[in-house]
Amino acid sequence: MQATRVVRHQAYELTCSATADDAGRFVPALVLSKQAWPRRPRVIAVPRGDYLSEEVAIDAAYSQGVDWIQNYG
Repeated sequence: MQATRVVRHQAYELTCSATADDAGRFVPALVLSKQAWPRRPRVIAVPRGDYLSEEVAIDAAYSQGVDWIQNYG
């Protein structure tokens, strides 16, 4: 099962999600989309870790997205 949270930060929309793996841990995923044209979604790599809950994995994806916006956006 996959949990997803969509958050707007500055001029971007962050789609943060978490899926369970075989070991019972959660794997975060992040997709960024700019709110203006051209709206090309970008899949941003989130470091894998031992995330014990969906919320922690989604928070890790969100913080990676904010870092990416500050550095590259």
